Amino acid sequence: MTLIKEFKAFLLRGNVVDMAVGIVIGVAFTATITALVADLLTPLLAAIGGNPDFSSLSFTINGSHFLYGAFVNALISFILVAAALFFLVIKPVAKLSALRSTPAVEETTRPCPQCLSEIPRAAHRCAFCTSEVLAIA
Repeated sequence: MTLIKEFKAFLLRGNVVDMAVGIVIGVAFTATITALVADLLTPLLAAIGGNPDFSSLSFTINGSHFLYGAFVNALISFILVAAALFFLVIKPVAKLSALRSTPAVEETTRPCPQCLSEIPRAAHRCAFCTSEVLAIA
């Protein structure tokens, strides 16, 4: 019976649940980015360049047939996915994070070297132990 309790405790640990949620969100996000590339960016590329499908491209050397078109399609898809992620996710999230972060606050106090009480940076004497200290501008 303890084996089942241990397994239940393992499943309900925070990191396992967090990982499962992350995987589910990742799958949904992958589907969204794939649809964006396949349904919007690739047709846009076809409108500019003329042909969205390069899978028929190939060449032959000494009787060996090389189908490099599928690789070209995969490479273009990878570049479009990377561009979509960078410009539509990474940059906006970084901008939002920068806007939400609080600016660094300059320290106005410092510890007294004798009694370690917090004193103003410009103080010449500690208010708690009355030791003379050097002022910091």
